[in-house]
Amino acid sequence: MRNMQPYMVGSQNAVSDIGISDSYQEMKFRVFDLTLEYLDRQDVEGETMPLAALQDEIARAISVVLLSRGIALNMRERAQLIEDVQNEIVGFGPLEPLLKDPSVDDVVVNGPAAIYVERGGELEAVQTRFRDTAHLMNVIQRIVSPIGRRVDESTPYVDGRLPDGSRVNVIIPPVALDGPILSIRKFKQIPLAGDDMVRNGTMTSDMLRYLSSAVRGKKNMLICGGTGSGKTTLLNVLSSYIGAKERLVTIEDAAELRLQQAHVVRLETRPASPDGAGDVTARDLIRNVLRMRPDRIILGEVRSSEAIEMLQAMGTGHDGSMATLHANGPRDALERLEMLIGLHGFSADLQAVRRFISGAIDIVVHLARQPDGKRKILSVCEVVGMEGATYALREVFAAGEAEERRSL
Repeated sequence: MRNMQPYMVGSQNAVSDIGISDSYQEMKFRVFDLTLEYLDRQDVEGETMPLAALQDEIARAISVVLLSRGIALNMRERAQLIEDVQNEIVGFGPLEPLLKDPSVDDVVVNGPAAIYVERGGELEAVQTRFRDTAHLMNVIQRIVSPIGRRVDESTPYVDGRLPDGSRVNVIIPPVALDGPILSIRKFKQIPLAGDDMVRNGTMTSDMLRYLSSAVRGKKNMLICGGTGSGKTTLLNVLSSYIGAKERLVTIEDAAELRLQQAHVVRLETRPASPDGAGDVTARDLIRNVLRMRPDRIILGEVRSSEAIEMLQAMGTGHDGSMATLHANGPRDALERLEMLIGLHGFSADLQAVRRFISGAIDIVVHLARQPDGKRKILSVCEVVGMEGATYALREVFAAGEAEERRSL
C-alpha cells in the first residue's frame, strides 16, 4: 500500500448527506491517513490482492483505527466512512458514488471544487468535491493509466474510458486555465433496446420498424447529430438487429459500443507517443479490417481521413456498414463528408466525390437533443442518387410526423 497517495475527500453518499459536514471531512482525512499507515505496517499488498479481500482489509483497518483513537460513530456514519476510504484506495475517489448512481448520465468536473452531474437531461451542481488539484490529478492518472494513455504538460488532453465502458475526456493545464477538467459520459449497464427508444420518445414505432428492416436488409447507414444527441446510443440499438451469424468489426477512438452478437472484433485507435510515433488512426484500422473478412464495419465516428476508406468499404461489398458523424442534418452530413474527403487527398472533382458518397450511403438518420434534454430523431432520409449536381434525398420520416414521404 506504500504507493497510495495520502489524499482524502468526502463523497456524497447516494442516500445520505453525512459527508457534507466539515467535522466529518476533518475526521475522515485523519482516519484515511491512519488507515494507510496501518495497512503499510501490516504489509498489505493491494496490487496482488483480490478486490473483495482488499476491501475487507481496509474495513478491518478502519475499525482498528477508530477503536485505537476512540472515535465513536453510529452504524450509518461508519458505513459511509468505510465506503469513502475504499473508494479512495481501490476506486475513483469522490467520483465513485456518482458513477454508481443510475440516475446520473454525465459527470463534469471543472476543477477540484466544482462538480456537476446530468440527470434527466439537466446539469446540476453537487456538493461532492476533491481535496485539491493534486487529488484530482491523482484520480485522473488512475483513470488513464490502465488503458495505456498519459496526460501531462506535453500531452495535456486525452480521450479514454473507464472499465465499465464509460467515455472519458481529460484536459489539464496549461491548456485548461482553471485547473484539470474531467468529463465522463456514463455507459449504461443495461443497454437500451428499440422499444425503449420508442417509449422515451426518441423515435416512433414506424421509425423503428423501418430502421430495423433497413439494418436487416444491409443498407449502409450514417447517423448524424450534435454532441450528446444520442448517436452512439442509436448505433448500439440498431446494431442489435444485425444477424447473429455475421462477422462484425467495430472501430472507435474510445471503445464504448456494446454489440450483442457473438462474432464481434473490437478495435481502438491509439494516439502517438510523446515523441510523435506509434499512433494508430481509424484510417489505418479500416485498411487492416478489410483484410479481416468482415461482413459489416461499424465506425464509431467519422472525423478525418477514415471517411475515404469507410465509403470505399460501403461501396465495395461490405453492405450494412454503419457510422456516426457530427452534422446538423442529412444534407449537411453528406456535405461534411465531402469536406473530409477533400481535406485528405481524394483527387477528384466535386461531382465525382458526390457520386462516390451517394453510391455508398443508403440512409441518413438525424438526431438532436431537445431543450428539455431529451433526444429525438428529427429526420430519416434515403439517399436515392444525384439530381444534376446535388444529392437526391427522400425524407421517409420527419419529426412530429408518423410517416411522410416527400422529396427534398
